[in-house]
Amino acid sequence: MSQVIFDQISRNSLIRRQSKKDVYRVGNYSVNRYIGEFWTSKQRQSSSIHEVSYRACFKAELPRFFIEWMTKPNDVVYDPFSGRCTTVLEAALLGRKIIANDINPLSRILGEARLRTPNLDKLKERLYKIRNDKSLKPDIDLSMFYHKDTLVEILSLRKYLLNRKRENGLDELDRWIQMVATNRLTGHSKGFFSVYTLPPNQAVSPQSQIRINKKLNQKPEYRNVREIILKKSKSLIRTLTKEQLSSLWTVSRTARFLNCDAQLTGAIKSNSVELTITSPHFLNTIDYYGDNWLRCWFNGIDAKAVANSIKTSKNVEDWNNMMLNVFKELYRVTKNGGWVAFEVGEIRNKTIKMEDLIIPIGNNAGFKSEALLINKQKFTKTANIWGVENNKDGTNSNRIVLFYKQ
Repeated sequence: MSQVIFDQISRNSLIRRQSKKDVYRVGNYSVNRYIGEFWTSKQRQSSSIHEVSYRACFKAELPRFFIEWMTKPNDVVYDPFSGRCTTVLEAALLGRKIIANDINPLSRILGEARLRTPNLDKLKERLYKIRNDKSLKPDIDLSMFYHKDTLVEILSLRKYLLNRKRENGLDELDRWIQMVATNRLTGHSKGFFSVYTLPPNQAVSPQSQIRINKKLNQKPEYRNVREIILKKSKSLIRTLTKEQLSSLWTVSRTARFLNCDAQLTGAIKSNSVELTITSPHFLNTIDYYGDNWLRCWFNGIDAKAVANSIKTSKNVEDWNNMMLNVFKELYRVTKNGGWVAFEVGEIRNKTIKMEDLIIPIGNNAGFKSEALLINKQKFTKTANIWGVENNKDGTNSNRIVLFYKQ
């Protein structure tokens, strides 16, 4: 099977360099390791629909490589740690059926809406029907982030969405507005609602923002919330073809977005998934509350409750036990002849390689580890994933362990 993999890699048109092959050993297990450039690092080559900021997300070219290689239209592609939903959106663009799961409820908000792109005229009409209510006051002080008039617009939009959700449920336009607004709350350009702050994949505390404002001698300027939402909406759909728009809408009819612990996904039928592509968090490297408190506030979500429900492992042994349960679930839902492409990385100053942990775990769950793919490409910016610099010597790399269910 490994020779078949290598032959297919060697013929794949996405390769820019000849891959190198050797054998990688972990304890009693050995896998063929292939090093080459299997997918591009240029983000602008992926669809504009992916341009939603989220912590530690991989580029769309990575899942596309495996989806095109290992599946055909109408096959089921799954991601148990879906994040901003890069894997499933790319699968939907390619006409695959999708299942997304993430214990973070923001994942569904950011992902599901993008399957049903709006008519921009109808979107504008909906936005301007939402009246500004100047009597609204926030339950937390947000004056360090927003101009008072911008805050009125945010509060009015928030009230509208929460009321709609409670009364009749959000329709497609509402969900799109919710998704874009959630992504535009804070950032470091005039394309966001806030004054200059950290990149939009995380939110600083009010106290930290006060310090940023003082250091930069800045104060919040007025931002037109509706026009920012419209501008970002146009940007998100700008590269979509008619065929892609049709594919997204078709896939949306059967798409499933779950909000479960990845160890407990009984809602997914056994032997139903052709390909899983995923990248999990490692240990307690993500500060859920610190990153998402403002997004959760806007959406009426208890950020502390969600943070407490996310099981983070404080040591490698606990993480291994959790991942073994995840892989047992993956084995259950994967069809015979199906695959898992599992992204791994280096943590703790490169003293731990995740493939050394994952290869035994996957095999113990019933899979056969078939290959370790190391994708190396020239990269011009520093890539910091989970606090680890991944851009030494002018290259950026991703590492994928491939598992096969016989």
